[in-house]
Amino acid sequence: MNTYDWLSTKDIRDVDPFDVVEVSFNSGARKEFYSNPPFTQSVTGDMVVVESGAGYDVGKISLSGELVRMQMKKKKADIKTVQHKVIRRANNRDLDKLDEARQSEKKVLIRARAIARTLSLEMKLGDVEFQGDKRKATFFYTADGRIDFRELIRHFAKEFKVKVEMRQIGARQESARIGGIGSCGRELCCSTWLSDFKSVSTAAARYQNLAINQTKLSGQCGRLKCCLNYELDSYMDALKKFPKNTDKLKTEVGQAVLVKTDIFKGIMYFAYMDKGNRGKFYPLSVEKVKEIKALNKNGELPTDLVDLSLFMGGDAEDEMDFDDDLTGVVELPAEKRKKKKRNRNKNRNKNRRPDNRSRDKKSKSDRPKTDKPKPYKPKADKKPGNAGGGKQKEKKPGEKGTDKPNRNRNRNRNRNRNRNRNKKAGDRKDGGNNSGGNSGNSGNSGNSGNPGNNNNNNN
Repeated sequence: MNTYDWLSTKDIRDVDPFDVVEVSFNSGARKEFYSNPPFTQSVTGDMVVVESGAGYDVGKISLSGELVRMQMKKKKADIKTVQHKVIRRANNRDLDKLDEARQSEKKVLIRARAIARTLSLEMKLGDVEFQGDKRKATFFYTADGRIDFRELIRHFAKEFKVKVEMRQIGARQESARIGGIGSCGRELCCSTWLSDFKSVSTAAARYQNLAINQTKLSGQCGRLKCCLNYELDSYMDALKKFPKNTDKLKTEVGQAVLVKTDIFKGIMYFAYMDKGNRGKFYPLSVEKVKEIKALNKNGELPTDLVDLSLFMGGDAEDEMDFDDDLTGVVELPAEKRKKKKRNRNKNRNKNRRPDNRSRDKKSKSDRPKTDKPKPYKPKADKKPGNAGGGKQKEKKPGEKGTDKPNRNRNRNRNRNRNRNRNKKAGDRKDGGNNSGGNSGNSGNSGNSGNPGNNNNNNN
């Protein structure tokens, strides 16, 4: 929380001096109380060297005097708890060493995140702060649960050669340390003046008639914005005047539904529902709504909301001033949108004939060209008996003459060899039988071959 000691700018002597000062470190990221001995002669705005648990630190006095007493009372801090003291004013050597420590913080943070990632720890290192003497480094991290970082501390101490302190903070404390610009265009409240963080719920947005949009209601830290609580008390006081259970009002025309309310003007807008569509808005005051609610409770119905809204000067449209900001005032009735069917081929088939066959067929020029190679088909040999141009019989994959693997060729070659061998063997057998038969026949037909027959013939 940044504070301004306006008493230090005035030439006013403090009647009741207070020897405790508030010292801020790292541009207000951390503030602590220290006792200020008179011999230091340090006042508000001076850079001082203060004691710490291990070594010394360098900071700036942000408050002194009576304002420190009020600040301690606000934070519920006791003077007895202040242990460390202001040593002296900081010299140029101390400031140079502090600058070196601040410049090395970014590199150390990047290296520390890499080490934590190698150890597979479910934690996020948000910031690192070096002490003024560069003997100690405090690492601020956020995590969902408890983290065992004993091994991580050993790696940090070995890598950076400093004393390591791990401190777990929340998401809002992380954004307060890092800082940033909010959606309003100003610097974050948590990093400038907000000192305590109160719990924020979605009920605060509902009371203020805000749309429950998580992206718009969330801040830099990912939680609900703290500014939702700033005006909540004013809205709660104004809502006490509005009647309860007035979402629907019954009239002779029909049933009117509450559309919205203007809390600070005390106006409630009702509209008739016609087949799911909202009609014209009728603004009614809180007193009129209470009267209509009392009539409905007794079983009576007013004539129409138009007569009751005349006291405001007519309809809602006549009352509006378009010179003012109409955000959240003008609302159009909800329109039913018809889902259009996407017909991608509508323009393509617009000029074509309604022939179903023509839709499936495509010309050769319209067909997409692909780089896929065509399968090989061997050409069939023309036979002399097929000179008339008739359909020729295609050769099967296993027949001779086709371009197939060598296994089929060898098989066909062996088959032909066997056929030729069998054929030659058969020819040899037939030749031997024919030669024997011819010699026997010649003996029977010749005279010398059978002399007995010749004798008989002679006789």
